[in-house]
Amino acid sequence: MPKASKRVRKAVLPAAGLGTRFLPATKAQPKEMLCVVDKPLIQYVVEECVTSGIEHIVIVTGRGKDAIEDHFDSSPELERFLDTHGKGELAELVRSISNLVNFSYTRQKEPLGLGHAVLAARELVGDEPFAVLLGDVIVPGLRPATRQLIEVYEETGVGAIAVEKIPPEKTQLYGIIDGVPMEASRWGQNLLRVRDMVEKPAPAEAPSNLAVTGRYVLPPEVFDCLARTKPGRGGEIQLTDGLRMLAAEHGLFGLIYEGQSYDAGDKLGFLTATVELALKNPEFGDDFRKYLRGLKL
Repeated sequence: MPKASKRVRKAVLPAAGLGTRFLPATKAQPKEMLCVVDKPLIQYVVEECVTSGIEHIVIVTGRGKDAIEDHFDSSPELERFLDTHGKGELAELVRSISNLVNFSYTRQKEPLGLGHAVLAARELVGDEPFAVLLGDVIVPGLRPATRQLIEVYEETGVGAIAVEKIPPEKTQLYGIIDGVPMEASRWGQNLLRVRDMVEKPAPAEAPSNLAVTGRYVLPPEVFDCLARTKPGRGGEIQLTDGLRMLAAEHGLFGLIYEGQSYDAGDKLGFLTATVELALKNPEFGDDFRKYLRGLKL
């Protein structure tokens, strides 16, 4: 396998969707700013980027998404107010958010699909590899999926996507890969060469039970693939179609990563993520567990 010539420094966070599955909560605020325990969804994703060694994040926004930029911008008035009222720890917390990493923003003028959103970041990413993280999937931990994918790319020079095993009856909810294990690699059967990808197949038609998790590390060649991808249903350019082209022309790996993800993309998944992350919170997790045990259901 060829060696990669460039380090992965940038990440793209698509955040231009309308968030219709969370209406009416998202009528006047971005879905990415919905709070899970004590942080907005998108902050979990940004923190994963920082933990993974990312230096520059490109957030693809749309109309009505100004709150995302405001959240990661400095807030001198609020910081000054907290400092002068003896709330130095809170002031430092607010200050630290704007200092997490370097941010750039670009607009997706119309919601024309995830592939189109990634393509909108082309000029800001340039001719270098980059990560893509979906904002409604939380993958916490000191060695998150993005870090693991970066290690694959930087060793092999081939793009990689995170996959995880799911119950076969749930394949119609996810993109599913058809892959061949790269047993000679240091990842063994956890690294697969992607032969094809199928979007939300019925269980009987699914090529495997390995679902795409929402974390990707891709070479710059994917932009050319997306530019040549024809719009599908609803006139949208799908990232899956661009990745299929990338796999055929340049190769693509699927990595069964170590760790756990929380799919907060719908109401039930959002509630599940909130409860499980609250239970892991060192400040009040034990008290919350006691509360749940005391519920009379």
